[in-house]
Amino acid sequence: MGHNNNHLDRRTALKLGGGGLWGLATGELSWGLAKSAAAANLSMGVAVPSPQEALDRLIAGNLRFTQHHLEHPDQSENRVKELTQAQHPFATVLSCADSRVTAEIIFDQGLGDIFDVRVAGNIATPEIVGSIEYAVALLGTPLLMVLGHERCGAVIAAVENQPLPGAMGSVVRAILPAVNPVRGLPGDPVDNAVSANVRYQVGQLLRSQLICDRQQSGQLQVVGARYDLDTGTVTLVT
Repeated sequence: MGHNNNHLDRRTALKLGGGGLWGLATGELSWGLAKSAAAANLSMGVAVPSPQEALDRLIAGNLRFTQHHLEHPDQSENRVKELTQAQHPFATVLSCADSRVTAEIIFDQGLGDIFDVRVAGNIATPEIVGSIEYAVALLGTPLLMVLGHERCGAVIAAVENQPLPGAMGSVVRAILPAVNPVRGLPGDPVDNAVSANVRYQVGQLLRSQLICDRQQSGQLQVVGARYDLDTGTVTLVT
């Protein structure tokens, strides 16, 4: 996860007990962490964008990507040195682990810009939620995006719902609650399921008190989106 100037000091960590930052649960503490993140950014001279500005920045980068006018920002030697002591990503993106859906590339961003959380089927398991809580509460990212994509293999497996070897079945089980309600609806079943899964995983993330509190305070925007493999375009899912 890297280091950040708004880390919990040793005394605070001891008070929180063995659960560490993963045990943070109350709304009051969530507010405290949010304020600490903002204060740390200000002390470092980091301009924190509003949630809408962060979303606009991603959309603008995706437009550059689709139009082949890439800027490749924040990828210089100076940027590497700049990030040695702290990170201040402006967005957290939960996306599928598919090799064709790399957030920094499709949004034309660079090092330290996106807190990138990737897992097959962009599912919000407890470990994934914990990682995102870290970005939201301690790094203070103003935008959280769940990004699915068309023809997602994990979603296809959930639609077919056939036995799978190894631990792959756990991914399917995390997607089935999204897929079952849209079975039989007009349109392509996989396409319907991809969008339904994005909406479902957004809902799962909002069950986190840390994430929900920041959204309700206006400091965080949570959105769903999907990536088109054919055009490279990202569109919001409502």
